[in-house]
Amino acid sequence: MTNFTKKEYEFLKELGIGPQNLGCYVNGTWKATGPVISTVNPANNQIIAEVYEASAQDYEEGMSACAEAAKIWVQVPAPKRGEIVRQIGDALRANLQQFGRLVSLEMGKILPEGIGEVQEVIDMCDFAVGLSRQLNGSIIPSERPNHMMLETWNPLGIVGVITAFNFPCAVLGWNACIALVCGNCVVWKGAPTTPLVTIAMTKIVASVLEKNNLPGSIFTAFCGGAAVGQAIAMDTRIPLVSFTGSSKVGLAVQQTVSQRFGKCLLELSGNNAIIIMDDADIKLAVRSVLFAAVGTAGQRCTTCRRLLVHESIYDKVLEPLVDVYKQVKIGDPLEKGTLLGPLHTRTSRENFEKGIHNIKSQGGKILTGGSVVESEGNFVHPTIVEFSSKAEIVKEELFAPVLYVMKFKTFEEAVEINNSVPQGLSSSIFTRNPENIFKWIGPQGSDCGIVNVNIPTNGAEIGGAFGGEKGTGGGREAGSDSWKQYMRRSTCTINYGSELPLAQGINFG
Repeated sequence: MTNFTKKEYEFLKELGIGPQNLGCYVNGTWKATGPVISTVNPANNQIIAEVYEASAQDYEEGMSACAEAAKIWVQVPAPKRGEIVRQIGDALRANLQQFGRLVSLEMGKILPEGIGEVQEVIDMCDFAVGLSRQLNGSIIPSERPNHMMLETWNPLGIVGVITAFNFPCAVLGWNACIALVCGNCVVWKGAPTTPLVTIAMTKIVASVLEKNNLPGSIFTAFCGGAAVGQAIAMDTRIPLVSFTGSSKVGLAVQQTVSQRFGKCLLELSGNNAIIIMDDADIKLAVRSVLFAAVGTAGQRCTTCRRLLVHESIYDKVLEPLVDVYKQVKIGDPLEKGTLLGPLHTRTSRENFEKGIHNIKSQGGKILTGGSVVESEGNFVHPTIVEFSSKAEIVKEELFAPVLYVMKFKTFEEAVEINNSVPQGLSSSIFTRNPENIFKWIGPQGSDCGIVNVNIPTNGAEIGGAFGGEKGTGGGREAGSDSWKQYMRRSTCTINYGSELPLAQGINFG
């Protein structure tokens, strides 16, 4: 039984969402012959709507059509492909408030973050439009007379995108906007617990393709669980699979894709640290830690999970930080003023409780929080734990607003602690010392893919490449030259003379 008739759900109709929804967009039509699931509001665990998921037959029909569409899309000039992505961005702009509200409702993040996530996709569309005129190759000097060497870039064909619940549309934007302008079709499997976001996003893309008389199967989408993800990983028609999720599942996806010599783009777990040096602006640092550790209820891959504070200012940092934690407004993510919404699922809340039990058993001292909020929803108190950097649990990613705090004596010790975990996504240092800043971003500093100074670990801009090292997977998405992963590179040597000089001066006959 859904609560779809509730007044606060009326806006969903503007996004094409109803009480029952078909969860597959295949061959330009909406259909689904798989199981029916219910999507719930994490603020009260009540059903929002029902969704029909993909079956194996739906998947095969969608992929067959997508493979045919790839032959058409590859022939569209890149700037024209950019124009299609521009129109997708404009369609998102027209639905920004409603779509942002849906992200908050179904995922559980606060409304400003929900709207900000949709804005991130719009920003990616803008970035990709400019990129569509800059997919440049290069000319390389040849050692042979009357020869020219060129480097060209061509589409891969189809890009598979498997996204997670915490950013149910932004990560799709990072991948799809770039993949489309690079000449690839996209096959998307959204998170099984945020199917309405998957459907609403796909409806927007589909409307643009239809308006331009292009095959709908250029963008194919499936709501479903692990079986659909496994099918994408195994499918030889998909040369590149982008996966966002846990390191454990990401490793399994990589192994499956590698067995067929496909390519993987992995965005996996983070265990991100903020270092506060003795010369830091403490007020700035405390504000940054609050956003980094509590934002999105600690469910960002870039969430700050470890806070390293110089021993000489430890109390000066901890006192105001504990104080602001106690003032954080917990509640309905759609209500103005809320800073901390619910965890995404009941299982997430249970994992928080298990995590707190393990923290206590390993000697962690809870300074504030450490308990769930008694309610219908999945709310927990933001938590600060005083802990040793050597504790085993500190090396794991607990996907909740739990912050481990520890002291250090020297810059070198802080860097060593930062780099001591299996993950390598994001990191930040607060200091005014140029020597420490440049050591931090250099070869003897942070080993992460994101290395910040005087800002939080989270809230990355789309202009830079996003991703991390080690257990985070090594992938790079969004800006910079990330586009090169979505294309194949060819080195072309052209002989425009009548002789046949060989490289390295070889004389053959």
